[in-house]
Amino acid sequence: MKMRMITAGLVMLGSVAASLVVGQAAHADTTICEKYGSTTIQGGKYVVINNNWGDDTQQCINVTNNGFSVTQASHNKPQNGAPGSYPAVYAGCHYANCSSGSGLPLAVSNSQFNTVQTSVSMSYPGSGVYDAAYDIWFDPTARKDGQNTGAELMVWLNHTGSIQPVGSKVGTVNLAGATWDVWYGNTGWNVVSYVRTSPTNSLSFAVRTFFDDMVNRGYGQRSWYLTSVQAGFEPWVGGAGLAVNNFSYSIGGVVQNPSPSPAVSPTGGNGNGACRVSYSKSEWQGGFTGNVTVTNTSSSPVNGWTLGFSFPNGQKITGYWSADVSQNGSSVTAKNLSYNGSIPAGGNVSFGFQGTWSGSNGNPTGFTLNGTRCS
Repeated sequence: MKMRMITAGLVMLGSVAASLVVGQAAHADTTICEKYGSTTIQGGKYVVINNNWGDDTQQCINVTNNGFSVTQASHNKPQNGAPGSYPAVYAGCHYANCSSGSGLPLAVSNSQFNTVQTSVSMSYPGSGVYDAAYDIWFDPTARKDGQNTGAELMVWLNHTGSIQPVGSKVGTVNLAGATWDVWYGNTGWNVVSYVRTSPTNSLSFAVRTFFDDMVNRGYGQRSWYLTSVQAGFEPWVGGAGLAVNNFSYSIGGVVQNPSPSPAVSPTGGNGNGACRVSYSKSEWQGGFTGNVTVTNTSSSPVNGWTLGFSFPNGQKITGYWSADVSQNGSSVTAKNLSYNGSIPAGGNVSFGFQGTWSGSNGNPTGFTLNGTRCS
């Protein structure tokens, strides 16, 4: 049994208070060597953190707009103990350092949880001892700061050396198109690790895929909250050359309302009916993220959707997720992706974007769904 008693997501509170360095949004590449130094990318959508929590040797990361690479690391930790660090990119909240527009913390009981998707692409060096893993955190409350006490769900894409997850192996399961060994331990909270039996450098999955299995094994509860989705590395020996090339997180797809809105007759008789749009944003000087939720208030499903709207103050979209978004002047068009093209009667779909603004940042107007004006 491995004696790793502290995991990568844990950063001691006193150390964080003393050492956390939060940078501005990264545009050009940013180098971080501070122990807990961090910065944001893609307009604040994600946070990248050095998180050299378990070692006093220097670790440096180079942050790009899509991820990061470890440029300096000389860890030499015993392989039957804790790793040296967990450099990572994440959406959500980690010790009160929150990304923008993630929708986290999110109640697992909320139907939006079923649509949380993430993907990652990684590169590995030819030497060193490490694991490449997701660290997904759950708490009994909508926690944004401090240590989560529900469960730490780890998804190992790859590992080298003789390292093992916390606890002991409790089973094997087929999920997300692969076979995984399942490990369970408790360090004050449940630690459930899914270790891929054949290594990979990329993975795309719905968070509920692994969470549902964890709940079925008795290690999680549907009354909890998802607080962050993190992807990175735990190095024991070395570490330079580990890289996250691309990371994505989204709350997308179709959400079925528990109590659908009253039916409204569709227009045109082809399922492209009435609609309601809600918009929320998180902004900072010169930048913002926006989240759009489209509700189908008709009595017929919408199969394939295009949402049009306009910005009033010259805002420019620089990135987007859960939809294909294009802009022509003030006019914006968002189209469904392959997995979220159908909106059932009373259901809704969400997507988001990041952008820039100057002067003022008024809300978009004139929403139309497949040519029909929305309320």
